[in-house]
Amino acid sequence: MEGPSRQRQREAEESETQSDEELTCPECSSDDVVMDADQGELVCDDCGLVLDERQIDRGPEWRAFNHSERQSKSRVGAPVTETMHDKGLTTTIDWKDKDAYGRSLSSEKRSQMHRLRKWQERIRTKDAGERNLQFALSEIDRMASALGVPRSVREVASVIYRRALKEDLIRGRSIEGVATAALYAACRQEGIPRSLDEVAEVSRVEQKEIGRTYRYISQELGLELKPVDPKQFVPRFASALGLSEETQAKATEIIDVSAEQGLLSGKSPTGFAAAAIYAASLLCNEKKTQREVADVAQVTEVTIRNRYQEQIEAMGFR
Repeated sequence: MEGPSRQRQREAEESETQSDEELTCPECSSDDVVMDADQGELVCDDCGLVLDERQIDRGPEWRAFNHSERQSKSRVGAPVTETMHDKGLTTTIDWKDKDAYGRSLSSEKRSQMHRLRKWQERIRTKDAGERNLQFALSEIDRMASALGVPRSVREVASVIYRRALKEDLIRGRSIEGVATAALYAACRQEGIPRSLDEVAEVSRVEQKEIGRTYRYISQELGLELKPVDPKQFVPRFASALGLSEETQAKATEIIDVSAEQGLLSGKSPTGFAAAAIYAASLLCNEKKTQREVADVAQVTEVTIRNRYQEQIEAMGFR
């Protein structure tokens, strides 16, 4: 005799098989069956046969025709996010001191809401670990805004910092240093070109500490990060210099040819990209001075000159 768990499993398999059979059109044997949400019908997309009608609508009971209507009628909160220490699940009491109809609160209610708001902020962080996480995530958000990186990078950086906190990698290191290293690692992981110099500019810690902490957490957490590709910097630098797409394509070609000859090994990707842009601007008659390119790429003119000579020789020009 079969056990109850085995029997339930067989029933589930039979129901799946039955549902698969229902999604095949009996008229033309097509499996291209679509759901018409407006009419609540299952319709064969090939021959137009209505397979089922009066389907249950599992969506909201209201209708919206654009994004603003959808936002105003929706009664659910924001999605869960890793960029907040509580993942956005706790209550936030507004500071405007107004009710649901936009009317100002009485002085007694304002005083009550002030006390509630104060205690709400206190109970959101129950221990030192959560206070650490709250401060670190706010730092990541501040630096990410200053760097202009997308939301996905902030989410990845928050996940990396949470992992570092869980593995107790913060001990003996500053919160700002680990948070900055996590953001730099997230930029590299997501393919967003930001150099260590740029990240250090918006951070409150020195570049040497950021690099040391980044190497430590990437090794301890097993982050598989590829070397930075200089070609990732070309569009941003070229846009800042006002260069054409032809010059960008030439700079990319110079980087490819130089990399094939092994010139990229051990070189700074930002300096390599800057030199390629400088060389491409000369070849495409959109001359930019070494100082202009160096200011945009945040490297020295000496670096550009050295990399430029190597790249020109690799391209076969004298």
